Amino acid sequence: MTEDNRRGRPRGPEKAAFALRLDPKLLAAIRRCAAADLRSVNAQIEVLLKDALARRGIPLHPDPDTAPEEDAAE
Repeated sequence: MTEDNRRGRPRGPEKAAFALRLDPKLLAAIRRCAAADLRSVNAQIEVLLKDALARRGIPLHPDPDTAPEEDAAE
């Protein structure tokens, strides 16, 4: 039994761990934003990245029949 299950929380989706270096001023701004939205810093970064991708029109789950842009440029 995992620690999350012992606390009664359902298991969420599998998440990939990723080390990220940020400018201290950027991290402070993200912390303020996360606190205002009642989120963790990690969740806030995820929301900001999803919003940025959506603004650029980049889907999270691309159509498997569509070739990646890097391949098309070559």
